[in-house]
Amino acid sequence: VQPAHAQHTGTMANAKTTLYVGGLDETVNESVIHAAFLPFGDIKDVNLPLDHSTQQNRGFGFVTFAEKEDAAEAMNNMHNSELYGKVLRCNYAQPMKIKGGDQGWSSQPVWADADQYQADKDGADAEEGVE
Repeated sequence: VQPAHAQHTGTMANAKTTLYVGGLDETVNESVIHAAFLPFGDIKDVNLPLDHSTQQNRGFGFVTFAEKEDAAEAMNNMHNSELYGKVLRCNYAQPMKIKGGDQGWSSQPVWADADQYQADKDGADAEEGVE
């Protein structure tokens, strides 16, 4: 059940408006999170990833606010607070990572550099007179 005025975008446009909320009880749903965070400002999105086998939340979720000031206030007030008997952890959400990069994870796909790589290669070839 999702409130009518919350929209699912599936993306985190601005990390300063999206909060990671951890330590959730397995019975918590998007409506509960929406109601708990609504006093701090307009909410654009609530996302609770579900466990595929149990169809319950995985113990964490994301709340995206319309304004970064509202997200900061919610984080400051909700971090270490209790919801359904569990202590919440609230932080700014990090961009989604994918496999690759120097430490095994990257924020962009491998092919994202392809155009720049080709441009650099073409520039180097032109300087050397290679065609």
